Amino acid sequence: MNSTSTSPSTLTPAWIVYAWAPVLWQARSAAQLHLVHLGTRVLTLADDDGYCSGQTLWAGQSDDAAAGVAWDWVEIREGVVAMADPFGMVTNIRLLDEQGEALSQTQLAVQLHQLVHALPWQHEVRLALHRPC
Repeated sequence: MNSTSTSPSTLTPAWIVYAWAPVLWQARSAAQLHLVHLGTRVLTLADDDGYCSGQTLWAGQSDDAAAGVAWDWVEIREGVVAMADPFGMVTNIRLLDEQGEALSQTQLAVQLHQLVHALPWQHEVRLALHRPC
């Protein structure tokens, strides 16, 4: 999948992931999901009272469907961004254990955090904010 512009008019809305078909994936192979940046949207701009916030969307192609993860981010000080809600990720990925059973929401969150941690998402957010990385 190719990266797209961060322009609001061309960016796929982050929460569209809810509408994508579920992607079943073995948890032990989660690191093999190669997610790429589809876009980052700045939803609120910094003012005298606070910092910027927005959403970012990452996706990859499995054998037969697109797998995606999206989340809200917030600038906690100039140039430093963090996930707004670490348990608020939106995904269509359903990770399965060795027996083929879906992981619990907590187990899924742990696995997704490992994937997200490996992504250069903060760099992409800073680019969207037009700040040096």
